[in-house]
Amino acid sequence: MGNLEGASFAETPTWAVATVVAVLVSIGFLIHGSLKKFGKWLHRTKREPLYAALEKIKEELMVFGLLSLLMGHWIVYIAKICVKSSAVSSHFYPCSPPRNKMKSAITRFALSGSSYSNFSTSRLLLSSGHEDFCPEGLQSFASKESLEQLHRFLLVLGVSHVSYSFFAIALAMIKIYSWRTWENYAKSIALQRLKGSEEAVPNNTRMGRLSTFTFHQTTHPWSQHRVLVWLLCFSRQFWSSINEADYMALRLAFITTHQLPLTYDFHKYMLRSMEEEFRDIVGISVPLWIFVILCVFLSFHGTNIYFWISFFPAILILLVGTKLHRVVVKLAVEIIDSSPLEGFHQFNLRDELFWFGKPRFLLRIIQFVSFQNAFEMATYIWSLWEIKGSSCFTDNHTFLVIRLSFGVVSQFWCSFVTFPLYVIVAQ
Repeated sequence: MGNLEGASFAETPTWAVATVVAVLVSIGFLIHGSLKKFGKWLHRTKREPLYAALEKIKEELMVFGLLSLLMGHWIVYIAKICVKSSAVSSHFYPCSPPRNKMKSAITRFALSGSSYSNFSTSRLLLSSGHEDFCPEGLQSFASKESLEQLHRFLLVLGVSHVSYSFFAIALAMIKIYSWRTWENYAKSIALQRLKGSEEAVPNNTRMGRLSTFTFHQTTHPWSQHRVLVWLLCFSRQFWSSINEADYMALRLAFITTHQLPLTYDFHKYMLRSMEEEFRDIVGISVPLWIFVILCVFLSFHGTNIYFWISFFPAILILLVGTKLHRVVVKLAVEIIDSSPLEGFHQFNLRDELFWFGKPRFLLRIIQFVSFQNAFEMATYIWSLWEIKGSSCFTDNHTFLVIRLSFGVVSQFWCSFVTFPLYVIVAQ
């Protein structure tokens, strides 16, 4: 019986080749058709920002597909690039090379620092059938096996990031839709006033809501302290995000500032705004690709780079939440200082309340947090796929649990709490 693993195309049964082609083509058309129908539904329901976000996701998938195509054809040629053996230092290995292995076996491990961190050291060192393309004194710039592993990692990263993008928008929508009851109540009061039902809705309704809002935001003694107010805002994001009084006050502030009728559907406007913000944060931008490259480069043994950067999303998202609550408190304090008896026009909504005078800077941080969490999950899923034995990046289960826990929790918090808070405050 022939060796099927090494059989060429001419020695492969036609029914096997046709089956593989049929399955791949069917999957491709199924995915393409599903995305096309989803896009038509978004266009029909006039969700143009989400339709634009879907187009960006398609572009991202196209980029990953192009990278996969290029790597599939160029891996052999890249593996034949030779460099001086002295240029390859074991200091840049993601795992410390075993001391009891033959020097030639360790040399085969050279590319691991430039491909990716989580792969099986023993698998690379003990694998057989390596092609020696380089003369004596030189060695391969990147082994074929490590490039194939990098190829598969890019596939996992693309799928993980797209999945996290859908996860983020779904949780944010659930949160914002929960505010619909407050919007309906505010509109019902406005409609009653239009019908002349002054007894049901007194003239000082606005002032009552304003006073409730300012009372909620300024009763704590730290609310007007320049330093301690930051500690207050940091703690508030855990036990008091946006309540009904805050929503009513911010809604009326927006309506008054833009001179809109009290029956204006602010909730619908927020949903449209969220869709527009989501359109801007999907996709992997050039700075995010630079971040990936730096992480890969700095992942040599001893740095524990993937463990330390796992804390970044949680830290950044707490900073963003603190800043957003600081903006709300500052607006309330300004109303108190300027005499609330003059009405809602005292809400001084302006970009200067945000860092660098740019609210969208916070949106970029949210985008980075979502990508970093997808990156963390991609490394874990890829390691389950690639690593069959023990490696330096999977032996420490404590590090692994901490990384994944911080990633999952911070992503949930970012999608369900911080992103909706940004949508309402930034408007």
